[in-house]
Amino acid sequence: MTAIKIVYIANIIVAGYIGITSMFFPKIASNNIFQNAYQTSDIIKLVGCLWMAIAIISVIGLWRPMTFSPVLLLQLIYKASWLGVVAIPAIKNHQSYPSGMAVFFLIWVLILPFVIPWAAWAK
Repeated sequence: MTAIKIVYIANIIVAGYIGITSMFFPKIASNNIFQNAYQTSDIIKLVGCLWMAIAIISVIGLWRPMTFSPVLLLQLIYKASWLGVVAIPAIKNHQSYPSGMAVFFLIWVLILPFVIPWAAWAK
């Protein structure tokens, strides 16, 4: 199995779980996923919709890995942005933030540049 398919499977599991939980059980998502760092609001449902879209695209990506690989670039950009704009300032200012999410995002930001098929896009 190629690395890109492993990432798609991880997206299906993780993003799918977060998406469903955030969209349909936002209080549970607020407590468990976001570690009570944010108040329960419709914004959690919006984020859940994004993650569910990533999970669905990843399902299709299992059959067409290169065609749907731009979703990995989207993830790299938004996860790195969130780390830089939310997590790092929160850490510096001793504020609340979802540390589990930050660790997961950091791991993903370190892995994705090696999985994204840069050469295939250059053609």
